[in-house]
Amino acid sequence: MLKIACHPIYKHHLPDGHRFPMAKYDLLPQQLIYEGTCKKENFFEPEIPNDKYILAVHDAEYYYDLLNIKIDQKAARKIGFPLSEDLIERERIITGGTIKGCEFAIENGVAMNLAGGTHHAYSDHGEAFCMLNDQSIGARYLQAKKLAAQILIVDLDVHQGNGTAEIFQNDTSVFTFSMHGESNYPFRKEASDLDIALKKGTEDKEYLSLLKKTLPALITAVKPDFIFYLSGVDVLASDKLGTLALTLEGCKKRDEFVLKTCLDYKIPVQCSMGGGYSRDIKIIIEAHANTFRLAQELYF
Repeated sequence: MLKIACHPIYKHHLPDGHRFPMAKYDLLPQQLIYEGTCKKENFFEPEIPNDKYILAVHDAEYYYDLLNIKIDQKAARKIGFPLSEDLIERERIITGGTIKGCEFAIENGVAMNLAGGTHHAYSDHGEAFCMLNDQSIGARYLQAKKLAAQILIVDLDVHQGNGTAEIFQNDTSVFTFSMHGESNYPFRKEASDLDIALKKGTEDKEYLSLLKKTLPALITAVKPDFIFYLSGVDVLASDKLGTLALTLEGCKKRDEFVLKTCLDYKIPVQCSMGGGYSRDIKIIIEAHANTFRLAQELYF
């Protein structure tokens, strides 16, 4: 059965007019259940993980300042959310969803987190709606539990996974691959193990061609035991924070190729949803829903 991390805390109250589309965390599971792609049993409520797994990735001073809401104003502005105890609890629970998803992925081949993909969180600070790097923490959890040794992170959000790149910059056991918009945030990029920076307005054909040429070769070279997939839908032409020009169908074909490749190589994959900022929330929901539909169709 497809297992999906989902929790009421995912939909966090934000000030009116905030650009982050929190409503999707209610609307997406409703849509998946309504259309029959998922049942209530597919969803599980994650818990806060043991601090030791978070501290395997994040600097202790930063983490405890976050817990105690002692982040200075300049650092808090970089995060982009009004800081509160509820928000930090939300971030920890999202991380717990990715960790538990790792176990479900090993069991079933694939697992999903309705949230997560917080790839702008560095070891010692947060940025751009990201405070704890959920997939990096998941990678360290797998290694600590000896469930995986060599890990590949496939980050296809429109924004480079700068925090993830920094966390694993000197670690050959975790290979970081980011394919993103060249002129998108972050404007000062970090060095992933492999970065593919795409020109403004890149469309389906070029995007998919590059991905199909790159991913299987990467898997053959890296030989990962486990893959993390960050499936941001801010690659769409309609996205107000993105610079690429994929169609809904192109985005769906991207997800299909990644998931089918993981399946063909028999490598477990944990998917976190990442960003999506189209003005019409229906487009965001449809693009994310496609990822779940494909996981259900391909694996179950």
